[in-house]
Amino acid sequence: MDKSLRRLCGVGLVALLLSACAGQSPITGKPAGGADPAELLNQAQRQSGADAARTRLRAADILARQGETAQALQVTRSLDAAQLPAPARRDWALLQSRLGITQEDGRSVLRATEVLDSDIPLSRDQALTLRYRRGQAQGMVGEPRAAVETLIALQRDEAPFSLNDDIWRQLTRLRGAALQDLTPRDSLTRGWVDLLTLQRRNSGDIARLFARIDQWRSRYPNHPAARRLPGDLQALRDLQGRDVRHVAVFLPESGPLAGVAKAIRQGIETRHMKALDQGEQTPQLHFYDTSRGDLQTLYAQAALAGAQVVLGPLDKDKVSQLEQGGAVPLPTLALNYGVADANQADDLFEYGLSAEDEARQAAHRASLDGHRVAGMLVPDNDWGGRVGSAFRDAWQQEGGRVAAEVRYDPQGSVSQAVQKLLATRNQHPQRHLDALFLLALPPYARQVPPMLEFYYSADLPIYATSHLYEGRPQPRQDHDLNGVQFVEIPWQIPEAAVGGADALPYHASYQALHDGSDPALFKLEAMGVDAFELARRLPLLQAAPGVEVFGATGMLSAAPDGRIHRELPWAMFVDGVPQPPLAVLDPQDAGNLSLGTDDATTSPPDGEPSPDTAPADHAAP
Repeated sequence: MDKSLRRLCGVGLVALLLSACAGQSPITGKPAGGADPAELLNQAQRQSGADAARTRLRAADILARQGETAQALQVTRSLDAAQLPAPARRDWALLQSRLGITQEDGRSVLRATEVLDSDIPLSRDQALTLRYRRGQAQGMVGEPRAAVETLIALQRDEAPFSLNDDIWRQLTRLRGAALQDLTPRDSLTRGWVDLLTLQRRNSGDIARLFARIDQWRSRYPNHPAARRLPGDLQALRDLQGRDVRHVAVFLPESGPLAGVAKAIRQGIETRHMKALDQGEQTPQLHFYDTSRGDLQTLYAQAALAGAQVVLGPLDKDKVSQLEQGGAVPLPTLALNYGVADANQADDLFEYGLSAEDEARQAAHRASLDGHRVAGMLVPDNDWGGRVGSAFRDAWQQEGGRVAAEVRYDPQGSVSQAVQKLLATRNQHPQRHLDALFLLALPPYARQVPPMLEFYYSADLPIYATSHLYEGRPQPRQDHDLNGVQFVEIPWQIPEAAVGGADALPYHASYQALHDGSDPALFKLEAMGVDAFELARRLPLLQAAPGVEVFGATGMLSAAPDGRIHRELPWAMFVDGVPQPPLAVLDPQDAGNLSLGTDDATTSPPDGEPSPDTAPADHAAP
């Protein structure tokens, strides 16, 4: 759970939470052991209306006090809160929102906090508690702007919470118009926006950053962040004097990875030069050829030359070799991931363009959208196996079920793969799915939506990785992908990601590298840009592991084992062009292609084939 979420249960909130319940009787009216939740739930089955809802609420309260938070949340979600009288509905909202925060179920929290918009009487403390939880939940479900506005409003109302870290975490996820359009534009909001702007402009030079912060403090002397900086910024202050001044870069100059290494090096050097041009204090770079020496020798040479940080190696086998040791000779940001389930080496961080990260993000997004029964289309090769496993594991952790997994031949028939996915009979689907995870390259991916439409499943939501997009707008070629949602690095989809190229991170480097010639190489150059930025921030990642860096390849953060995770922005094809998904309320409205059909049959909710009821009326293409 996020540190910001843990604070809900911290000592600082005890007084508030106790006062929020002051004057109320316990929901159950008995000690936690005075009634059996199972008996109460059985009793509720025999009841109806308000009686059933009250009995289920009593059972949920007992379960929560017994520490069975997941089961308690399941019960509060299942009861009909509209049947409860006002005092009991207030208790339900406080209970479900607390359980939802604990279980990181933002949707349940938001549903509970709807009582804020009703005429149900709440004490000030209860209302503040629910507003705080609403702000946390908005961040959890991917609505950072709404979260920032909710949390800043709490701060404006002098809520008894320590909100700076919560606000900062969500604020750092905003770019462009979403940041500039925050409302209201009072001194409190302007102070937060100005603080973030100067942090982004000066984050590479800690001394200059804090000189600018001192100037900011003189303009906003009474701002809450002037009294106590957000934790991420305070961690930077503690690192003054530990700036990375010398980076050794381990890349191959020959061999099968030489082309990849050349593109990454181009990104590293471009970002380095642009930082110098902007007056930033930048580290010296020294490149070492990993195709000519073993790692032990290269580390010794780098240490003798005064390197503080190593960037590389790129080869997966070499990274796996580093993982097997207890520690690396110098703090290292490898440019790939090892083969172990987790990295065990001290001071070793790993960063790459992981398709597995994208698959896990697709599972999370589909779950947030309310889907529970998924199908999978992944290629029948090692890559498909790895990425498919990442999606499946993440989907099951989200509480979903995979009803069909098709390992297709990339050179084979799309029609056959889709028929197998849907368990078609006489061209009609017999298996119910409410989401599809698609891992495919563009030529294959473009055939999937039309084939789903042919088999009466045009309304099946599709969640895909970045691999279905070639990296440049091609409306005529991609129009069949209308309505498909996918993740991609910000530099490849600036309009969908941040509202335009001007709001991209490291915009000067983007302009220098973006010539449109080869999107695949451009993505590797973007990786080089982020690798440079992560390398010079390694002391920060070591001191404050939860810090996030918004980069060219996504929102980057370090897992406890040092592996860098990327959170990518979402886009949806509209008229064959990637657009922000929130701009389209219904995927079926995406573009001129009608994604719906009146002929779709209704399948049972269990994901299993149902009896055939519709005749064949057209031939397969």
